[in-house]
Amino acid sequence: MMLPLLKAELFKLFNESKTWYAIGAVLLIELIILFAAYYQGTTILDLLLDNLKQSFYFEGNLLNGNLLIYIILNSLWFNLPLILMIVSSALITEEYKNGTLKTIMLQAVSKWQLITAKYLTSLIFTLTVLLLLMSTTFALAYSIFGNGDLVVYLGTLNFFPSEEAFKRICFAFGSGTLSMIFFTTVSVTLGILLKDPAKTWIASAFFLILSSLLLKADFGLGQMERYFFPKFTNSWQRFFEYQLNFPSILFDNLLLIVYTGVAAVIGVYLFKKQDIG
Repeated sequence: MMLPLLKAELFKLFNESKTWYAIGAVLLIELIILFAAYYQGTTILDLLLDNLKQSFYFEGNLLNGNLLIYIILNSLWFNLPLILMIVSSALITEEYKNGTLKTIMLQAVSKWQLITAKYLTSLIFTLTVLLLLMSTTFALAYSIFGNGDLVVYLGTLNFFPSEEAFKRICFAFGSGTLSMIFFTTVSVTLGILLKDPAKTWIASAFFLILSSLLLKADFGLGQMERYFFPKFTNSWQRFFEYQLNFPSILFDNLLLIVYTGVAAVIGVYLFKKQDIG
């Protein structure tokens, strides 16, 4: 029964106009960033490296595809989850609103299978958008700006050869995808809790903003803060530290997967307890 439900949810999702508007919005933001970088990137890079150029000689083009992909990564990790959360939460809230959920539940459909199918649909949608974003970003950035070494400022300037930069960018996309899946899973759970599309969108935006604010917060709790979920949503940035700590990064990403699972389990429990009517 699960597979037919999943197919039906995917069919409904990709036949909704807002799904394609969301995908179009993500690609448009990407193009705007590339366009701005094409015309202003050299100026920004010169400002960043102005002091260093007085002491060091830089050879080659530092405004290249790797730098543009890194800029896009930084620019999209707030806009992208918000767009994905709106579409994902609508999987359940729209059916609460228009009453189709009641019609579905009149059939021989298990509650946990139905809501699990919606979580899986959200997961597939998120993965699809991230794969599309990654492939178009790589294709456009490298074709327009070419390859080259990557310079990143994270407290200090870190330089990575082109091959090393490519590997780190791929790892960062993978880690960032886990963050996107966490946020979209939370949005579906919020949809189950609030049932209304507008309320859920506001709650999703608030959750995203709060996570961003708490990311750098220090509550003086020592090691306890290491297990606070907002600390893991930016784990992809750690792949651009000069010295990689793979065990620590792996731990962060595994714990984020655990938080994602907890959010989904809470949603399934709440949905099973609800009287759909």
